Amino acid sequence: MTLAFEEVFGVRDAFRGAAMAGRTDAWILGDAAALHGIPPDSPDLSRFRDVYLRFLASELQQPGTGRKGIMPGVRDLLDTLVQRDDVYLALLTGNYEAGARTKLEYFDLWRYFKCGAFGDDAPKRNGLVSKAVARVAACGGPLFSNRDAIVIGDTPLDIECAAHCGARSLGVATGNHTVDQLRDAGAGAVLPDLSNTAEVLAAIL
Repeated sequence: MTLAFEEVFGVRDAFRGAAMAGRTDAWILGDAAALHGIPPDSPDLSRFRDVYLRFLASELQQPGTGRKGIMPGVRDLLDTLVQRDDVYLALLTGNYEAGARTKLEYFDLWRYFKCGAFGDDAPKRNGLVSKAVARVAACGGPLFSNRDAIVIGDTPLDIECAAHCGARSLGVATGNHTVDQLRDAGAGAVLPDLSNTAEVLAAIL
């Protein structure tokens, strides 16, 4: 996102100090644009996503210095859940849909999700649960209410997103927030990671 912002707007390191965890890509972009005096009707804002996606595809191929990989237990959990007839997997993320697909396909995780709700669908995260529930029905999945959904996430904004729509939540402390912070945010249950599949199933089913 930093490289894309510099190419489109000529501003270097535009996201330094910016809060990103749990926010939608559109929200992050909007905050950065406002910070750097870019009007919300700037035609260049519509170019940003395509430039970002180009850089994202390239950056995924680089070794980098940060954390890059699948968090503990994720694939085993998905393999277990996808086999069950009482669970429907959908992806809810603040990422642009094309960005989410690029990231998850790189790690061979995209195939687990038939549909979902993305950062393209709402400027703020709190509207995404209802959109995901509606998208599941439109994809031929089961009809269910927000209260039957459970949001699994690693930030307080994920927990807030679930609470806003009456969904349940499971906090996972594999991001920048601790077990205590996620519990204080109101998560229905919190785990340090998803490595114990049986423990996760007990928390969400």
